[in-house]
Amino acid sequence: MDSAEPEQTPYAAISAQTTRFGRQFQTYLDKSTPYTTYRWIGTGALLFLFLLRIVLAEGWYIVCYSLGIYLLNLFLAFLQPKFDPSIEQDTEMEDGSAGGLPTKQDEEFRPFIRRLPEFKFWLAATRALTIAFVCTWFQMFNIPVFWPVLVIYWLILVALTMRRQIQHMIKYRYVPFSFGKTRYTRAST
Repeated sequence: MDSAEPEQTPYAAISAQTTRFGRQFQTYLDKSTPYTTYRWIGTGALLFLFLLRIVLAEGWYIVCYSLGIYLLNLFLAFLQPKFDPSIEQDTEMEDGSAGGLPTKQDEEFRPFIRRLPEFKFWLAATRALTIAFVCTWFQMFNIPVFWPVLVIYWLILVALTMRRQIQHMIKYRYVPFSFGKTRYTRAST
């Protein structure tokens, strides 16, 4: 007679559970999207717990340094425009289209679009903090190092990269934040 085949293999069962978990996680992420302040407060609390763990455990400085470099990289991507004006200017020079007289049509309004949107910045920063916090509970990530050198090197790196980014913002006249921009109100008629 026919042998009854199992309805589901173990791999299919695990795959179905993983897919279900992924959908639930995405649902929670979608529900948290409008609550920007609360999301960042939670990430700040996680950062505080991570730094408290580093200070009290007196170790895992390489993990902390790596996290700092990654968060700096994310922050720079958050500050940069999606379409870099310096790259566009270079391609115009290569095409030979640059150098023409400016017209009103060329000076149209172009909104600031970030290279890394706020939600993706928050999500990547929170994931990195979570991974770094978990790494602090494993001794194999506790590499002995003279931590003041890492702190000074990281501070120099932050100062140099932020100086370059601010110079770029001044040169191409863009402001990545909305709190310093002019707001126009509707005229009452």
